[in-house]
Amino acid sequence: MEISVIAAMGMNREIGKDNDLMWHLPNDMKFFKDTTKGHHIIMGRKNYESIPLAFRPFKNRVNIVLSRDKNYDAPGCVVFDELSRALGFSREGGETEVFIIGGEQIYAWALREGFVQHIYLTHIEGEFPGAHAHFPEFDASLYSRELILEQGVDERHAFGFKTYKYTLV
Repeated sequence: MEISVIAAMGMNREIGKDNDLMWHLPNDMKFFKDTTKGHHIIMGRKNYESIPLAFRPFKNRVNIVLSRDKNYDAPGCVVFDELSRALGFSREGGETEVFIIGGEQIYAWALREGFVQHIYLTHIEGEFPGAHAHFPEFDASLYSRELILEQGVDERHAFGFKTYKYTLV
């Protein structure tokens, strides 16, 4: 099973403010949806709670929430208190590629433990002051990098962006 991270970040590694996204980029959202559809996705409790009720759990995916609270209830989701247990559940379920979708602490945990083989990372051409959450630093020299999506500014996108797939070498 491959273990992947998927995220979007601003020029200063910003990923969120007040438990919410700081941009609206429809083509990046479409990329996220298309890439993770049919797969297991792992997220932290705060990230789960930031998803509007109408969209949680994400459809056509097995939603896994990590929480230190062993009694945490996330309707329609599977809850674990350890990332390794969540990954084991996905592996036992026959998953081919599991996606870690955030937030900051969960990304850092997965990268620190050396679990991550792929990083799908959208680099947004903008700065977002006041961010409370940032994508962790990682050693890019350990990964090859392939551009897989590029979007300029247009009537639907206030910011341009490039999405890269980083693959562990």
